[in-house]
Amino acid sequence: MTSSSSPSQETKRLAHAYPEGLRADALMEEDVAWSYEIDGERDGDQFDRSERAALRRVVGLSTELEDVTEVEYRQLRLERVVLVGVWTTGTSQDAENSLAELAALAETAGALVLDGVIQRRDKPDAATYIGSGKAAELREIVLETGADTVICDGELSPGQLIQLEDVVKVKVIDRTALILDIFAQHAKSREGKAQVALAQMQYMLPRLRGWGQSLSRQMGGGRGGLATRGPGETKIETDRRRIREKMAKMRREIADMKTGREVKRQERRRHKVPSVAIAGYTNAGKSSLLNRLTGAGVLVENALFATLDPTVRRAQTPSGRLYTLADTVGFVRHLPHHLVEAFRSTMEEVGDSDLILHVVDGSHPNPEEQLAAVREVIRDVGATDVPEIVVINKADAADPLVLQRLLRVEKRSIAVSARTGRNIDELLALIDNELPRPSVEVEALVPYTHGKLVARAHTEGEVISEEHTAEGTLLKVRVHEELAADLAPYTPVSAA
Repeated sequence: MTSSSSPSQETKRLAHAYPEGLRADALMEEDVAWSYEIDGERDGDQFDRSERAALRRVVGLSTELEDVTEVEYRQLRLERVVLVGVWTTGTSQDAENSLAELAALAETAGALVLDGVIQRRDKPDAATYIGSGKAAELREIVLETGADTVICDGELSPGQLIQLEDVVKVKVIDRTALILDIFAQHAKSREGKAQVALAQMQYMLPRLRGWGQSLSRQMGGGRGGLATRGPGETKIETDRRRIREKMAKMRREIADMKTGREVKRQERRRHKVPSVAIAGYTNAGKSSLLNRLTGAGVLVENALFATLDPTVRRAQTPSGRLYTLADTVGFVRHLPHHLVEAFRSTMEEVGDSDLILHVVDGSHPNPEEQLAAVREVIRDVGATDVPEIVVINKADAADPLVLQRLLRVEKRSIAVSARTGRNIDELLALIDNELPRPSVEVEALVPYTHGKLVARAHTEGEVISEEHTAEGTLLKVRVHEELAADLAPYTPVSAA
């Protein structure tokens, strides 16, 4: 297409004639006449067959830093990664959301995301996850970006891992290995570290590889003088045996740690103290909510899996009833089953609770997916019978239409903001109503010499009225059967 105007004049004309997104397209069309009136109303992007089958880049995932000094500071410790996903079901937006979450996980682990691509397939390729041709294209992207690691949005089999590495010539890890790495970085307590180590060994066991002498046979275990009878075991078999022995030892240690937590739970049951567990998607604001309700001072950070170790704090309802509030580990889509098994003892806090506060991020693009992912893990730990309140957090940053939709769909739900304190009082009142109440109502005149019974009535029951008289403390309380039996001898004559 010829034109008598200069390039700068043409650019100015296009800047006034078209919106920002169309201007770049118009500047690139040098050989084809383009008309906004004719072509601007097309029904979406039109792709050729080859373009539809090609790896499609997902824009907006790069976490490269613009400040040169910060780049130089972080360059030594950050791996440069390319993300790759396989879109098998759902919409393209679902696939892009999943890859965006993978990018957030990679950044949390300390990686620099350079690029992200999605391959549309009916199912992942059994050999290379994305197919041999697309693996070769992925190799070109790796060379172009200078990446040193490829992260796949799924759990790869040992064979897929090896063959994809052979093609792209850089380290390949999957979503499971990435989450395990984040857990290893954030675990602080002795039990948390042991649980992560167990999950890592479970993941690593079938993926051990041998090089060179690692596959050679050791001497046999015969009783001959030269000890050469029998083929012996290979070095990789020795490694697997040692890992199994370490796993067995780790399970015993976790079981011993579990005993201490079980003793504390039994003590709470003995005193009839109700328990509330906070469960939810990672980075939904569980720790912020715990701090807002109890002043616990737990670490709060805008990062995935910022807190792993469970925290239990005592809290009080508006009516004065005591209960415990437990912050549990965050969940994520496709949470590795190794982690579910390793953290099962920690997640038992959810199963043994009287009420679950299911926290969901109201500002997330798809909060319904978060709810479904968390409920799947709750089913895995056998806590489906525990009553649930859906707490839609970050209401100050959420779309009002999304909040209305969630409140309409989830019958027992409330929208709050742990940051601003919005609707926190209403949430406390809702917790008070939902917690199980003592079954026996008692009226007792307790002598002042038995003040311990009055204290128990306050901590273990629900005080309806309290009056101090000359003979003692006149109580009207709702308590459990054991405490009711202890108060029975002090029933006033008029009540009897």
